[in-house]
Amino acid sequence: MAFYLNYNTHFFFKFSLLFSLLSFSFSQSDVVEAPSPAADSCNGIFLSYAYSSGTKLKPTDPTHQPYRFESVLTVLNNGDEELKSWKVSVEFQNDEFLVSASNAVLADGTSLPANVGNGTVFAGFPMSDLKTSIETAGDLTQMQVQVQLLGTQFGVAAPDVPLPKNIQLANDGFICPKASMQGKNEMQVCCRKDPKFKANVTVDEEFLPRQSGDLTIMYDVTRTYDSNYWAQVTISNHNPLGRLDNWKLSFDWMRDEFIYTMKGAYPYVVDSSDCIFGTQGQHYRDLDFANVLNCERRPTIIDLPPTKANDTTLGLIPNCCRNGTILPPSMDPSKSSSVFQMQVFKMPPDLNRSELSPPQNWKINGTLNPDYKCGPPVRVSPSQFPDLSGLPSNTTAVASWQVVCNITQPKGASPKCCVSFSSYYNDSVVPCRTCACGCPSNTARTCSTTAPAVLLPPEALLFPFENRTAMAQAWADLKHRPVPNPMPCGDNCGVSINWHVLTDYSRGWSARITIFNWDETAFPDWFAAVQMDEATRGFQKMYSFNGSALELNGVNNTIIMQGLPGLNYIVGETDGTNPKKDPRVPGKQQTVISFTKKNTPGINVAAGGGFPSKVFFNGEECALPSVLPTNNSNGEGSTTILSIFLAVFVFIMLHR
Repeated sequence: MAFYLNYNTHFFFKFSLLFSLLSFSFSQSDVVEAPSPAADSCNGIFLSYAYSSGTKLKPTDPTHQPYRFESVLTVLNNGDEELKSWKVSVEFQNDEFLVSASNAVLADGTSLPANVGNGTVFAGFPMSDLKTSIETAGDLTQMQVQVQLLGTQFGVAAPDVPLPKNIQLANDGFICPKASMQGKNEMQVCCRKDPKFKANVTVDEEFLPRQSGDLTIMYDVTRTYDSNYWAQVTISNHNPLGRLDNWKLSFDWMRDEFIYTMKGAYPYVVDSSDCIFGTQGQHYRDLDFANVLNCERRPTIIDLPPTKANDTTLGLIPNCCRNGTILPPSMDPSKSSSVFQMQVFKMPPDLNRSELSPPQNWKINGTLNPDYKCGPPVRVSPSQFPDLSGLPSNTTAVASWQVVCNITQPKGASPKCCVSFSSYYNDSVVPCRTCACGCPSNTARTCSTTAPAVLLPPEALLFPFENRTAMAQAWADLKHRPVPNPMPCGDNCGVSINWHVLTDYSRGWSARITIFNWDETAFPDWFAAVQMDEATRGFQKMYSFNGSALELNGVNNTIIMQGLPGLNYIVGETDGTNPKKDPRVPGKQQTVISFTKKNTPGINVAAGGGFPSKVFFNGEECALPSVLPTNNSNGEGSTTILSIFLAVFVFIMLHR
């Protein structure tokens, strides 16, 4: 049982009563601590981080000793405007591993426990908005939130205190000085509104404006009942070069919800055992859990195949059932979103049709696609949908939340595709870099992860890496070049792209691009893009692909390409004619690209103007070679390169 008194003076007293038969104690979650006296001088958003306690943990390690820590992060709105969707940045600096956090989630969508040693941003949940003292008569339960942090830090032993480097408000439109110390265990800062910041929302508006991002997810509650509701989830791609293949969407239920049924998508794992043996089974005693789709706290959702689009049970949802493919709007706007619906059952104490809470910690990824980092759900104005009856009216959602995801490059992550360079004026190919897409940790004895990739004869590009060694060594002997011992490791990329400068004359030049798929997974509706700072203005046409110049961020330096209608499909790697002796054969697509020099006077094709500075495949940026082909062979390699072009061309024609 918990008791608390809340006076206008903000003084708060805790009572601990001991009886012979009953013991009453206070619960941390029920008590709102009074703010620090320093908060009285803050007329903005007051933040504090206070270290509470800590103990030494096992194992004993003098160089990296773990310690338990408990801290409290306080956010108090002393301003004159409601703080919507509060976010606070905490710059941890002691390799902290956060185990739990009350009243908040990590804003980047990471589920706890998590490593936060490089700092993190907390977002409010379930109370994401903090009201003012004016509209609440000084009610701290609506003005303030306290986040109880529990975790492990390394290396800071008593009497030293493991405080973060700094804390600051992460919401737009605020200025925060560096936090100051209050004693030895607490740091504080008062953040005030930036007078120069121009918000695109007025104070009187109930919801925050919708934000832009590479990808957005809308969570719209369309129907609600006391014990359950229907939600529509819309995944929309806004990045002109971003895409998803075989997308997988995951999130955390925070209040013991479970998925009863779905339309337009399906759980990766169908399992109701967590409900049957959990509190859900105790509450819903008359519910047939054999029909429940998923009871995981963190379910993973996958798209349905096109064959289910018109299924009366699972389909009949616009923009569903595309095998998880979401294309960029620059390629096909009609295929740049994916939609599904699900029926969600709630648990006490939320058995009220107005008690709605979206899942948290959203994450989405695909096959050979960019990595996305998603923010927390933000309450926005209810979405509107065309009336299902066909009448010229719209139906409004009961409640709507927006999740914004942006493409990110995780620290230490490797690309998933690579590029090789070749040219008519040099008969050697500059291959993909060694370990361009990463290398296994146990390769030290068989190959070198640090030796640069050796130059190759053009025909070697048609063979898997494990079949190139003899050709590479013979080519090096022919060219009187040394080879490292051990030989360099392969690129380990599922997709490799060869960019070949084909011709160069006074009025124009041409290049050829060949895409190799070394994976067993095929790529329907594929696309590629090259960024060419000097040459894009001279782009004329492609002969076997559809290609066009694309303006990104106001700069016209990108050429996007895809297969012709009916041919926009790259098959996976297959066995050779005689699998016992023939190497495996990659899937291939190839085209020649022509450029004019009329719009790019002075371009030096061989010096770098004819080579891309960035290459993308299905939205993933590919690793480029560190050197260009040298112009010292006087065109002697053009015949060999041409033979490779003809071989690939014949292969493609035979397999159409």
